[in-house]
Amino acid sequence: VCHAKSNHALPNIIVIFSDDQGMHDVSCYGSEIATPEIDKLAKEGMQFTQFYAASSICTPSRYGLLTGRYPHRSQDNLLGALMFLEERDQHRGLRKDEATYVERLKGVGYQTALVGKWHLGHGEQEFWPTKHGFDSFFGHTGGCVDFFTLDYGNRPDWYRNEQLVEIDGYATDVITAEAIQVLSRSRQNDQPLYLHVAYNAPHFGKAWNQEKQAPENVMQPKSEDLIKASGIADPLRRAFAAKVIGMDEGIGKLLKEVERLGISENTLVIFMTDNGGDPKYGGSNLPFRGGKATLFEGGIRVPCIARWPNRITPGSASDQPTGAIDLHATFSEITGFKIKQTDGVSLLPILLGKSSPTSRTLIWRTGSHESLQRKSWAAVRDGDWKWVQQPGQEKMLFNLRVDPHETQNLAGIHTDIAHRLQKLAQ
Repeated sequence: VCHAKSNHALPNIIVIFSDDQGMHDVSCYGSEIATPEIDKLAKEGMQFTQFYAASSICTPSRYGLLTGRYPHRSQDNLLGALMFLEERDQHRGLRKDEATYVERLKGVGYQTALVGKWHLGHGEQEFWPTKHGFDSFFGHTGGCVDFFTLDYGNRPDWYRNEQLVEIDGYATDVITAEAIQVLSRSRQNDQPLYLHVAYNAPHFGKAWNQEKQAPENVMQPKSEDLIKASGIADPLRRAFAAKVIGMDEGIGKLLKEVERLGISENTLVIFMTDNGGDPKYGGSNLPFRGGKATLFEGGIRVPCIARWPNRITPGSASDQPTGAIDLHATFSEITGFKIKQTDGVSLLPILLGKSSPTSRTLIWRTGSHESLQRKSWAAVRDGDWKWVQQPGQEKMLFNLRVDPHETQNLAGIHTDIAHRLQKLAQ
């Protein structure tokens, strides 16, 4: 580990990571859902228009973000969502020698905290976030919670570090309040802070059906947030929007605390989402094709905004292909820690407005999931070209420069390109 930069020169870093929120679920990306606090970040920073999640599914998306590596490289083949109640998934997760950028940041002097969703293993000690660089953890280990009871169905799953705790409140508000506390406490010493705020919103809640004695997926907005979304006619979309609105207000409170503490100037804030929205639960990825769990653009092209006063030009935008796997290398360049292996590249030149457009090759694979009735997908983006293998369907090739909505399959015309990208996928 390289201690190349003094603590005083290192910025605080806050990553705000939302859940199942698509390209049409943030107002500065064209949504009808009002997100003034996220929009303010975009006005004060850089908005990415071709930013990709590491996967279209929760667990592998988080693996790719934290390790900077493609999820198909994971030791436990984390290509689908880990299921909290399945016996097999008790023994799968992020292994102790799979390095995260959080560990590296800690190695160069950062305080580190995770507030909210983990979803990278829940059954064995080595999977805990506190074993992967986080000084503290406050939140849930499974893929979702009941937003009102903070349980997974009827199973407790809310922890402080590695101890189950009983907390009252609505999940989004509980996460926001804790993140503000972490920020305030961090000022008691002069170490820089890495704060990871992983909201479960606007993902559906995991409630308990007393009659069926089984967990069930339910949209669980707060009643006061539903009133704020009353202009949206469709009831499902309105419930989803209410959860987005509540989270957006929480983000505003968190950023106000950054201002109150006088640390805005030296704090890099990144807002991003883990994968595309799920239309079955009110999410929208329009005008892009597909959604969560697919590898069309709607499943993997996601909102991302970065603010860093005096470093990132306010109101700027980048249409360069970039992704969550790039954060590992980015934080390495900013803070001076060394990395052994990464599939990403540093975004620092883009953030500082010093890079010229470059061609990227990005690869995705998802796993099959019986209980969720999902099948394996594969996709490659290479420059403007994107190859997609949809389960049981003919292979597809799109030119995203002229056809970003993936309407015209060119695989039968440009067979050489399709073959080359298929080999990359394999």
